[in-house]
Amino acid sequence: MPERTSYDVVIVGGGHNGLVAAAYLARAGRSVLVLERLDHTGGAAVSTRAFRGIDARLSRYSYLVSLLPSKIVRDLGLRFAVRKRTVSSYTPVLRGGCPTGLLVGGGEARTRASFAELTGSDREFAAWQDFYRTTGRLAERVFPTLTEPLPTRSALRARIDDDATWHALFERPLGELVEATFHDDLVRGVVLTDGLIGTFAGAHDPTLRQNRCFLYHVIGGGTGDWDVPLGGMGALTDALADAARRAGAEIVTGCPVTALATDGRTAEVTTAEGGPIGARRVLVNAAPRELAALLGEAAPPTADGAQLKVNMLLTRLPRLRDTRIDPREAFSGTFHVAEGYAQLETAHQEAAAGRLPSAPPSEIYCHSLTDPSILGADLVREGYHTLTLFGLHAPARLFATDHDATRDRLLAATLAQLDAHLAEPLADCLAHDADGRPCIEARTPLDLDRELGLPGGNIFHRELAFPYADDEEPLATAAARWGVATDHPAILLCGAGAPRGGGVSGIPGHNAAMAVLEEG
Repeated sequence: MPERTSYDVVIVGGGHNGLVAAAYLARAGRSVLVLERLDHTGGAAVSTRAFRGIDARLSRYSYLVSLLPSKIVRDLGLRFAVRKRTVSSYTPVLRGGCPTGLLVGGGEARTRASFAELTGSDREFAAWQDFYRTTGRLAERVFPTLTEPLPTRSALRARIDDDATWHALFERPLGELVEATFHDDLVRGVVLTDGLIGTFAGAHDPTLRQNRCFLYHVIGGGTGDWDVPLGGMGALTDALADAARRAGAEIVTGCPVTALATDGRTAEVTTAEGGPIGARRVLVNAAPRELAALLGEAAPPTADGAQLKVNMLLTRLPRLRDTRIDPREAFSGTFHVAEGYAQLETAHQEAAAGRLPSAPPSEIYCHSLTDPSILGADLVREGYHTLTLFGLHAPARLFATDHDATRDRLLAATLAQLDAHLAEPLADCLAHDADGRPCIEARTPLDLDRELGLPGGNIFHRELAFPYADDEEPLATAAARWGVATDHPAILLCGAGAPRGGGVSGIPGHNAAMAVLEEG
């Protein structure tokens, strides 16, 4: 139970964004209470011993870090670090009946040679370099704005100062740029995947949802790098909870919030244990759907999630049909499966028609290659490894009928696509838990809705937005200026559903805290 009945700030939800807000506000001298429904903090950014009797701490839900600003780590004195991957990606493919693939990483010369061997010339590699130099310049200009007051559309366009890039990424479907830049189907697919993580869209979707997803994936950290959290995702949220407590914030777990009320100036929180708890401001680190339910309002429009998340523990990494590549190298970056450009489009069309994709696309990586600390010493010594698989184009509606059977069919089809590139079945490499069961677990969008309160399993809480305000938006309050306002002045969003939310970033938590402090 909370120690008091009134606080300067009550934060609903102890995920990473709520903990960031709590740490900033407590360090500034505010009295802060964090209320978390589950028996632990962390939300989707947690480490879990997923398999009984096995000393392996997997990042069960979110698993890589790109959007967390170093500013937040420094400001809060976090005892947390990430490690870069030496390989960006490997994508296997059969060409002319022979196994081959595209390796991105291991140095410029090696990457150039891989492009040339796959495509027959240096053209695609040169286009790749030019393309990512452009996104790198974009990242340098856009990423710093994410922890500043929300710019207007015109202000962000002026800051980017590149009309061609603005037009291609902010105004036209991403597929046009990809097709104009690259010729090879596999190269096109590798580029497009950054626009489809948890996002159900085609390359030419007129809503540009694929563009917004792509933008967030290439601007992270000002570089676009996707880094491995040392100790797993739970190491980040443990560090944040520690920072918040050291600053004086009170964190209560196992305490679901059941209702919010506000008179426009202050707010009250009711919990399953009782209430009300008064606050000058309530920050909601939950999806807008959950906020509406707490207020007794109609739910806002939602966009379902579209992914399959699979965690595995292996006794060894599987051998590849492409014998030129060491599995330790191939799986240390993003291992793309069935993610050619045409394959992605076919999978999207099939899922949009209500069918499971015949060749489900996915991407895989091995956390333990970069960070063996997530495994017990005996497992490391015996050569065990984790594999994390993130499947695309698996919208929640596909699982609405006969959920478990549909999940199992999709999992089998997804692993069959991987097996097509392996010299041995993945099943032969799976470890077994203390009960003799294979160490593999799968989560659908509906599982994420049930377990984490993500609407339709959407990992971004709702549709991603471009990181700007419309030019006509008044931005008359501190909350509006920082992009965390709701319809209620005493209630602010501090989760992924805020503009500039999504991903493991802490940015909405930072911005909500800045809005509260600006109000005085």
